[in-house]
Amino acid sequence: MIPLSLGRLTAANLFRHPTRTLLSFTSLAIAFLLFMLLNAITTAFSSGPSEGAVNRLVVDAKYSMTDNLPITYLQQIRALDGVASAASVSWFGGYYRDPKETFTTFSVNPREYFEILTDYDIAPEALARFEATRTGAVVSTALAEKYGWRVGDRVTLRGNIWPLADGSWDWEFEIVGTFTGNASQLSDTLFLLRHDYFDDAVASWAKNQVGFILLSVAKGHKPEDVASTIDALYENSSDPTRTASEDQYARQFVSQLGDIGLMSTAILSAVFFTILLLTGNTASQTFRERVPELAAMKTLGFTDASVAALVLGEAVFLCVAGGACGITIAFVMEPALNDSIGAVLGGLEMNMASALIGLALAAGIGVLIGVQPAWSAKRLSITDALRE
Repeated sequence: MIPLSLGRLTAANLFRHPTRTLLSFTSLAIAFLLFMLLNAITTAFSSGPSEGAVNRLVVDAKYSMTDNLPITYLQQIRALDGVASAASVSWFGGYYRDPKETFTTFSVNPREYFEILTDYDIAPEALARFEATRTGAVVSTALAEKYGWRVGDRVTLRGNIWPLADGSWDWEFEIVGTFTGNASQLSDTLFLLRHDYFDDAVASWAKNQVGFILLSVAKGHKPEDVASTIDALYENSSDPTRTASEDQYARQFVSQLGDIGLMSTAILSAVFFTILLLTGNTASQTFRERVPELAAMKTLGFTDASVAALVLGEAVFLCVAGGACGITIAFVMEPALNDSIGAVLGGLEMNMASALIGLALAAGIGVLIGVQPAWSAKRLSITDALRE
């Protein structure tokens, strides 16, 4: 009967001040929603290279990722010993129908691009159509499903970086195929067009240049040796290069935004420290209000341990319930978040490991804020308490 009584008392006591409880619950839910979101963002930015990425290199402008390279570098790099295949990749930008409807768009060399990026799976007939259709484009399956695109559809993207030679900003493409890819990559939000068409159609000031060059290293050669050879080749040119592994390149890109992991840790530390202070103060205030009530419970036969367990249980239950609510909301929000910012992060994934860590953290916070009132309740003197 005692455990049942304690359970009922815990629920009843939590709602003796519903506004106070609701505010504490909401604060905890928001804190753990933020915990899940920041964990997912950190994971997205710091995920390691895929199996196929080990022998892939990215050749970029040495001093800034926003600088382009001469298109002549592509053939020169393809001719180097140790290079199995190389493709130019250029950021296209633009949007579909509305400036808010953006996704990752690159101009590429069709066959070489898919030879190098073995993470992506494209049907041979789709690749053949891509190579044969001057204004053709291939898109990720998820992107095609999102907009209802089918093979043969004509799609117009509004440029915001590169105008056409006639001054127009409307680029028209024919969907010639779809592809799938590793979920950790940008494949869920990827739109690819042919670089030869882009280079022919773009304004004259933007011709004969590429964003970066993606290459695969031939068997028997070390990626670091090939990278050194490429950078040495252009060291004294007007457009020096910086060659790095695909993983290093991604990390360099992220580093321009700052240390994502450190920023996430700092934000979460500040949030949870504040939550600890607020909920701790609330727990202490609630305990002081209930001193006579707890003394009366002891006179009715509740032991010191059961009274302490009641006080501690209330704190832990509130924290775990609030944390579970925030974590659940994060999972519910996952599809919407991927639709809105998936193009930037390559996909956010809420995982059970983070959820379990969050629940453990919530329980830990509950223990921290409840242990002092629980200890005071255990040591509470009936006579002294009833005098108050």
